[in-house]
Amino acid sequence: MIWRNQVVEETTLLEEIQWNGAKEQEVLKELEKEDRQSWEENGIVYMNRRIYVPNNRKIKDNILQENHEPVDTGYPGQQWMMELIKRNYWWPGIKNDVKNYVQECFKTRCDT
Repeated sequence: MIWRNQVVEETTLLEEIQWNGAKEQEVLKELEKEDRQSWEENGIVYMNRRIYVPNNRKIKDNILQENHEPVDTGYPGQQWMMELIKRNYWWPGIKNDVKNYVQECFKTRCDT
């Protein structure tokens, strides 16, 4: 079930991704291929059916936080959080960002 505030948050996140517009070189190369695995639609790049997240720390942190602190599942570990995020999003270095986020959480927030 999707709650109204989740839809608003998702829309805001997608708008931020659209407005960012920056793309890493590897993403531009993928878009040039004609294999239809990557495409751009309404300012959002899709790579293997997942939303490409540009190199913007604020956007990435929002996604990491949303997927690490969901109300219904509690704090997932690194592997489960990675699975949650990969369902919808992709960016270069995603695995390392998830690892660092979870490690930092366990050092500071999750132990309380």
